This record gives sequence, C-alpha cells and structure tokens, in this order.
Amino acid sequence: MTAGAGGGDTSDMDLTHSAEDEAFRRELKAWLRKHLPRRSRYVDGGDDFSYDDPRRVTAARAWQHTLYQAGYVAIGWPTEFGGRGASIVRQTILSEELIRNRAPSLIGGMGLQMVGPTLIRHGTPAQQQEHLPKILVADEIWCQGYSEPGSGSDLASLRTRAEIDGDFFIVNGQKVWTSAAQLADWMFCLVRTDPSAPKHKGISYILIDMKTPGITVRPLRQMTGEPGFSEVFFNDVRVPRTNLVGKLNEGWNVANSTLQFERNMLASTTRTQQRMNDLVALTQRRTKNGVKATRDPAVRQRMADVLIRTEAMKYHALKQLSDEIHGRPPGIGASINKLVTTELNHDICAVALEVLGSYGQLRRDAPHVEDKGSWPKDHMFTLGLVIGGGTSQIQKNIISERGLGLPKGS
Repeated sequence: MTAGAGGGDTSDMDLTHSAEDEAFRRELKAWLRKHLPRRSRYVDGGDDFSYDDPRRVTAARAWQHTLYQAGYVAIGWPTEFGGRGASIVRQTILSEELIRNRAPSLIGGMGLQMVGPTLIRHGTPAQQQEHLPKILVADEIWCQGYSEPGSGSDLASLRTRAEIDGDFFIVNGQKVWTSAAQLADWMFCLVRTDPSAPKHKGISYILIDMKTPGITVRPLRQMTGEPGFSEVFFNDVRVPRTNLVGKLNEGWNVANSTLQFERNMLASTTRTQQRMNDLVALTQRRTKNGVKATRDPAVRQRMADVLIRTEAMKYHALKQLSDEIHGRPPGIGASINKLVTTELNHDICAVALEVLGSYGQLRRDAPHVEDKGSWPKDHMFTLGLVIGGGTSQIQKNIISERGLGLPKGS
C-alpha cells in the first residue's frame, strides 16, 4: 500500500488486534448486552435526547454516568484526569462497539471530546480539578462560543469583547449557532481582548458559567424541527480572570487545538459505515419503478458511488490509525476526515430519499414511515455538519495549502 494524503509510509501498516485488545472488545460487548437501554433507535443526526424534553435529558445524563462508572468514558484521557490512558486501538474499539450497538450518544460529548482535552493540554491545575471530573459524568454540559453573526467561516473576525476590570473580564457581544446552549452549564468562548491587534491576535479563550447574570439564550429552531442551536447574548457579563485558558491574547492557538479535536469528533467513520448499512437494508426492502430498488440502474449507480466512497473513507481512517500507532505525524488527516465524512453522510441520506420517493417526506409518527423518519431528518441535519467545524471550502483550502503545498487561492 502506498502512502496516502495524510502523510507517512504505510508499508508497515498492521492493524491486527492483540489478544488483550480482543479481550477488551469481548468484555465491552458483554457489558453492553447487559446494560444497554432497551429502546431501539436509528442514528438520527447523532442526538438521542430532545432539547425540549427534560426527562430525556435526565436519562442521557444518567446513561453517561453509568458508562463512566463502568470505565467506558474518555478512556484515552490520562489516568490522573479520570481516564484509563487507553491506547488509540482501544479507543477505536470502544467507539466502534458503541455505534454498532446503537448505544445512545453521550450528552456530554462536547465536553469530553473538545473542551476536556483542551483543558488537559492548556488548562491550569485549578481548571482541570474543577471541571474535568464533572465533564466525565455529565454533571457539566458544555457549549461552544465561537461563531458570531457576520463572521461566517472567518472565525478570527469575531467581535465579542472582553475588557479587563480588576480580577474580571467584562464580556459584551453575541454568539450564534451555539449547539445545546439552552442545556449547557458552561461555555468555552473566544473573545477579543485586544481590539488594536491583528485579527488573529488579541483573542483570548475563556470559560463562562452560563448562569452568570447578563447572559440571554434564545433557541433557534432548525429545519429538523428541533431547537438544537441558540443565539447567546452577553451584556456586561463578569467572568473571573482565573477562567482564562492559556495566555491572554493568545487564544487563537488554544482554539486551534479545540478545532482539531472537533474535526476528529465530527469524523466518525464507524457511524458512517453503520448508516451505509442502513441504506443497503433500505434498498433491499423497497421498490423503485416497479422493481426492487437494488435492481434499478439509477439506484445501483448511486449506491455504487457512496459504497466506494465509504470503503475509501474506511481505509483512510485505518491508515490514520496506523500512523498514530507508529508515531507518525497526522498531517492534514483531521481536515480530510471532516470533509469526506460530513459530505458522504449527507449524500447517503440523499440516496435514501431518492429510494423512498414521496415517502421520504414522512416524519417519525406518520403512517408508512421508514426507519422512524430518520432519513429526512438526517438529510437536513447532516447539511449543517458540512458547515459546522469549518466548512468544506475551508477544509479544501487547508488540504490544498498545508497538505499539497499549493499557493493560496489556487
């Protein structure tokens, strides 16, 4: 096998699991058979809880706590921070089995996969001690204060200000497209602390308690029907300076760490493979133009396209796993993952809607609905993932400039 776009030689690529790793998989599968909630589900945009249903939010918190007590949350974190210091292979096995068994997703995922690792890398001991244990058991739910009105993908143009007043920052401004803000206990937020500096300078990364006076959260109902995003307004919000992560005016470096974690979080290749399996099952039981959908030439061509892309995605992910095992630099792998998986997920849903025809408009509780109405909902939800975490256009620029060495604007 030749080297791929992520960089590094793959001639020694060996992903054979050790006996100990296979024992870990068996242990995990046995635990899931015993403890997994009985409610069957389809992958529907990655959310198992409703932002409008406090009972389901409570159940989601309880599931994460149960999983943590069993030792299956943030297993890659160092042991001193509550993890197991598990290898990337074991982390991959855990992710694969949770997705294959359609386990509920973790309500604290943003804390576990974004701000938690950021605090481990950049946080103070006091910040780590205060937040990491609560993140692990979903006692703290986090949201991300990055996007702003008028900024688009140019995150560095943010205008939310934080002025220093003694031991506090005074924060004024607005954030938008803030996922789960109405549920969140805390926000990790980018603010401008030196407006005279160049736009990538003078930005700081701070932690904001969402119960602080002066914060207003207004949910934004999506086309899926759920209020997953919100706009958040800050009016003279007092934030202790001890909540600064990293150095003052150097938050851009910290933010890039978090964005890297986010892009890896969005690139769940196993979930994409599972959704591909759902599509295959759908085409095998539906008809198209009077014949089985699997025999319709147009459907077969579309299926071949997404199947080939799914296999290519899988092997690229395996190469990245091999690179990490052997200590090779990741290169631009996270951007490739984000670009490929988010667009592929959206296209898989588009094929499903083509197969379903007019039935593809039906929602969860409608008669004759397929797969609990997850396909139309996923089709809308995955479009947002193409944009979130850096748009596809941004990822292509990163890949071309940093990965292929092309000049800017080429």
